[in-house]
Formats: sequence, structure tokens, C-alpha cells
Amino acid sequence: MERGLQAILVVAVLLAGMGLAEQARASTQVLQRDVNRQFEDIYTREWQWRKNQSSVDENSDTRAIPSSLPDVSITKQNQKFSMWQQVLRDLNGINTAALSDVNKTNYAVYRNQIETLLADQTFKTYEKPLLGDTAFWSDLTYLARETFHSEQDYLNYIAWLNDMPRYFDEQIENMKLGLARQFTLPKISLQGRESSVRSVVTHEGEDNVYFLPLKKFPARMDEVKRKSITKKVLAAIEKSVVPAHEKLLTFLVDDYIPNAQPSIAAYDLPDGKAYYKAQAKKYTTLDLTPEDIHDIGLQEVAKIRARMHDVMEEVNFSGDLSAFLTFLRTDPQFYVETPQALLDRAAWTAKEFDAVADDWFGRLPRARFAILPVPDDIAPFYTAGRGGPGIYLVNTYDLPSRPLYSLPALTLHESAPGHAFQMPLSLENEDIPAFRRETYVSAYGEGWALYSEKLGEEMGMYHTPYEIFGMLSYQMWRAARLVVDTGIHAKGWSRERALQFMKDNTALSVHEVTTEIDRYIAWPGQALSYYLGQMTMESCRARAEKALGEKFDIRHFHDTVLQLGSVPLSVLEKRIDRFIEEGGPSPY
Repeated sequence: MERGLQAILVVAVLLAGMGLAEQARASTQVLQRDVNRQFEDIYTREWQWRKNQSSVDENSDTRAIPSSLPDVSITKQNQKFSMWQQVLRDLNGINTAALSDVNKTNYAVYRNQIETLLADQTFKTYEKPLLGDTAFWSDLTYLARETFHSEQDYLNYIAWLNDMPRYFDEQIENMKLGLARQFTLPKISLQGRESSVRSVVTHEGEDNVYFLPLKKFPARMDEVKRKSITKKVLAAIEKSVVPAHEKLLTFLVDDYIPNAQPSIAAYDLPDGKAYYKAQAKKYTTLDLTPEDIHDIGLQEVAKIRARMHDVMEEVNFSGDLSAFLTFLRTDPQFYVETPQALLDRAAWTAKEFDAVADDWFGRLPRARFAILPVPDDIAPFYTAGRGGPGIYLVNTYDLPSRPLYSLPALTLHESAPGHAFQMPLSLENEDIPAFRRETYVSAYGEGWALYSEKLGEEMGMYHTPYEIFGMLSYQMWRAARLVVDTGIHAKGWSRERALQFMKDNTALSVHEVTTEIDRYIAWPGQALSYYLGQMTMESCRARAEKALGEKFDIRHFHDTVLQLGSVPLSVLEKRIDRFIEEGGPSPY
């Protein structure tokens, strides 16, 4: 009330002695300032609160080592639900027409975040804290692989380790609630998932993954401090980390996995149709029905399949697509014999991009990234690769399932200019609020990464027809996801039918097809984000190229897309509309 009275008094003072036009402008400026402040107060307060609710995962910015794990208890879950309900009511009270142009964009991004968070609380997704190839316990190992820089980092880490029993107990209680109503991963997706828990239990002391930060102390740290920290970390592993994992392992093996949901379809979960619709909206940011998405997938599969046949003709292959896929999966020329050889090839492709980066991007991220193998304990059911801030993980498990012809596309997607390029650019962008810098919208992030694969052809990153086919196979893989994800979760497809569809249409190895299908089964809707996101990126670019003609600069377009952070696809489209209206300038 006080702020409203102050605004009225300010307006009254300003209006005195002004002409009508000046009075109108002054009144508009005061109103915009007040509404902007109202909106900024809402997101600043909520974002500070939200940051304390999240744990470590593969996308985390862990430059500040946490000293505790989040509260995930039922009490806290109820608080989240109430909090985001109130925030949404507050947002409904904002006069959006009076916001500045910058805050109109911020509002669209922020409202989507709150609606998505509230939907997850509504469907109690916290009762299922594991997905296709991630889980609340295995995500924590990302912190152990970070570089620590100070004694305080290690002290925070010790406190964080000692908080594991409480955190695991709360997660187990949530999982029990999900189990009671059959809101779990499908049983088939849980086979072997306990192995990453068992690995922590069986590797004690200095062999434990959580001892890793102590193998690379800062050079300036003296020996006395190193010994003290080592003693405390070893005690935390023995008294907190291992017992927490032992309790979880018993629960998974004796109770959770044997009694998990028998069906693979999201539609068969509690309120399954509404749940799947919400998950599809969360990951795509689009209002499309499963039937719409399924049909789009079938159309795109047909288009890509036609181009695959063109490549087969180019290499003078006389058989059909099935025979060509068998040839690609079995011929030794496409495979390496050692994990290091696969890592070396991935690193070579990443450095090849560095040679052409300036031709396609005006701004490059300051951050670098490491290329490392996927950890052994999760590699058997992990995807082919994963990238994010500071890292590109390459799966070196089962080398006969890791073809070289797909490696350039994988590298462009996961490293640069894909995830390990886009995410740091977002984190480094001080011109957007933290809630945009530090969050991830799957349709945007995965759409950009898939677009990066296709861009590789224009950049000259594919050197043989087989590598072009590898890129097409990855495109097909993501288009086929639209078909199999909706098929599994909304149209009654069996696991076998989904497996066969992927085998018939992609050059993925049988092992990769299996791990991927099981990931879609366990993670409803997420697989839909990639191709639909890429289609929007391509549509925006085509529109800009046509409208701007010779004024179109690909570097300016890419910089404009990446400057946004991570946003719903509708926000991207509006930004490109403005890019066109302004004549295609650099955003910097």
C-alpha cells in the first residue's frame, strides 16, 4: 500500500506544469518502473529460495562447493507446492502490458518455469527421484569430480558428505510413497540400477569415488591441513556415505525393484494421461497432443530415410537399408579397440571445431571443457555421451557398440558448439537474470545441440559419406524418438515394438538402441524435446535468412539465439521476430 501511495505522489508531482503529451509519457514511465520493480521483487525472492532446494546434478555450476544437501522431506515438498502456487497468483497480478520489453521476455521465461515446477509438485514427481540414466544418488558423484580450490571447499565437502544419511532417508521415504501408489519407474528400467549404489558400498576408503577430491589438493595447501582433511573425509565415507548407500541398496534390492510398476506406459501411472501431457509440455514447451507428435515423427522419419538412401548410393551399397545398417554395425573399420582411441578421436573432432568456430559464432565461451570416460559403475546403462559445463563424457563401455561414424555428431552435440558450449555462454551472460542463466529448458538446450549436429555438415566437420550417414542416423534417432516415446507412453507400444522401430531406422548399435529405449521408458516426455526444438531452430533461421537476404549474418543469428540463455520455444521465436525487424544485428 505504501509503495502505491508513493507512486501516486510521484506521478502528481511530475504531472504538475507538464503538457498533456509529457504528462502521459511521465505517467507511463512511472507505471513501468513500478511494475518492473514488482515483478523483479517476485522473481528475486523466489529464485533465492529455489536455489536452496536443488541438489547437484550433471548440469550444476559447482564453483561454490555446498556444505549440505537439500531438504526433500514431505514437509518441504508441501512448502514448495504452496510457495509456487502463491508465486503464480502473484504473477497473475502483474500488469504485463506495462513491463519493459526486457521484462516481458523475463516474465514469459519465468512464468513457464513456475508453471513447470508447480506441475511437478502436483504430480508428485519427487516420489520418483530417478530417471532414464540418472538418479539422486549417482548425480551426487559429479561433485566428487570437481576441482576444489581452498580449505573451505574441503570443509564444506566434509559437511556435505556427513549430510548424506539424512538426505537418503528422505529420498527413500518419498520413494516408498511412490511405490505404495505404483508411481515408480517401470520394473524393467530398474534392472541393474543398484550397481552404482553397490559400487559406493564395496569401494571403501581411498578407493571410494567420494575420495577423489583428495587426490588433487591445491599445491599451496600445507601437509598438516591435507592430513587433517584426509582423516575427516575418510571418517565421513566410513560413517556417513557408505551406511547411507547400504540402506538404499537394501531398499532397492529387497523392496523397490521387485515391486515396481509392471507397465512401461506413462498412461498406466496414477492419473497417467494428465501426467504424460504435463511431462510433454515440460520438455517441449509446446501444446501438442501425443497424436500430433507421433505424426510429426513419422513424417520426419520418412524424410531422413530418403536421404539415407542417397548416401547408400554414394558409397555404391547395393543392399537395402537393413543390410546397410548391419554392415555399419559389424564392419571392423568403424570401431576402435581401446577406450583411449575413442577418447582421442572425440578430442580430435572437438579441436577441429575450434578451427572454424570464428566463422560461425561471434562470441565464444570463456570456459573450457574436459573429455573424460563415463564412470565404469554407470557406463553399462548410460547413453553414448553427455556434455555440460566443463565436461564432455564419452562412453567407452562395450567398444563394439561405439561406432566412429557417429562420433563427430555425438561430439558436436555434447561438446562444442552443443552443450559444453551453450551452457557456459548462458552462465557467463550477466545481462540476463540468474533464473535464466542457471536453468535448463530441454526443448531449447537439446534442440540447440541437435541443431549443432546438423550444422556440422555446413561447417565441414564430416569427412566421409559414412560420417554424414552417422549424422543422419542421429537425426533419425531423434525423429524416431517422437514416434517411440508417444508409442510407448500413449499408444500401447510394447518394448519389443519400440526396439524394432529403432533398429529398423537408425545405425545405432543394438546395445545403444536397448539403453535408449529403456531411457525413454523411464523418462516420459524428455525424448520429445530434441527434434521439436531443432525444428523450431531451423524454422527461425530459415525465416531470418529469407527476410534479411544479404543482410543475414550467421554469426549474428547464432549469437542472438545463444544470448537468450535457455528459454521456451515461443520466446525464441519472438526474439527472432525482433532480430528480423531490427535488420539482423549482432546482439553484442
